Amino acid sequence: MPPNPEATCRRLVTAAERLFAERGIDGVSLREINTAAGQRNATALQYHFGDRAGLLAAVLAKHQPEVEARRHQLLDEYEARGGLLAPEARRTLAAALVRPMAAKLADSDGGRSYLRIMEQLVHRSRLPALRGAQDDPAQSINRWRELVAPLLSEVAVRRLHQRFMAIRVTYVELARRAEGPEGRDDRLFTSHLVDVVSAVLATEVSGETARLLAERDARPRPEPEHPAGNEGPAGNA
Repeated sequence: MPPNPEATCRRLVTAAERLFAERGIDGVSLREINTAAGQRNATALQYHFGDRAGLLAAVLAKHQPEVEARRHQLLDEYEARGGLLAPEARRTLAAALVRPMAAKLADSDGGRSYLRIMEQLVHRSRLPALRGAQDDPAQSINRWRELVAPLLSEVAVRRLHQRFMAIRVTYVELARRAEGPEGRDDRLFTSHLVDVVSAVLATEVSGETARLLAERDARPRPEPEHPAGNEGPAGNA
């Protein structure tokens, strides 16, 4: 019988998410993924996904619709309640960030691998919706960022990137949990992570941090090393 294209794609995605999680997105060859998926045709992966980026996009597309739907639902509920005091608002929004991802800990179809892959992406500034789609309100993470912003000081949003710190803490801790054994009760872990993220959002800018930031701003900036007309990578605070 001829091969089933849908079944082939599923096997390739399953092999990729496992190997990307265990060895890193760039730590495994496409040939190894092809072999792990049981494909005798050496070009099967390239035929279905084109390249590594296309395969990674397919892995993310397997899991993200569920995460997006869960987060949008929680954000809808947050907006419907309205008028929450700052502490409750922060924890509610922290939960909207954490819980849709934490649900993947119980997803036996690659959910834990997905969490480990997402941690790699956030460290590499390749997190979907934080790069290349920052103005798309359809992305739940962008909607979350907009709803959190009024609860933070301007310097925390514009200069110290406090929202990104909350996102990074979420992804790092979920990936660490995903590396552990399956079958554990994750309710306490998830609730505590919501607490931690809420605390990150509540952190005030200390006098020392404000002073160091002012000192850095007062220092003359070095001349760019790049030739005129060629801008280097954009820096952040």
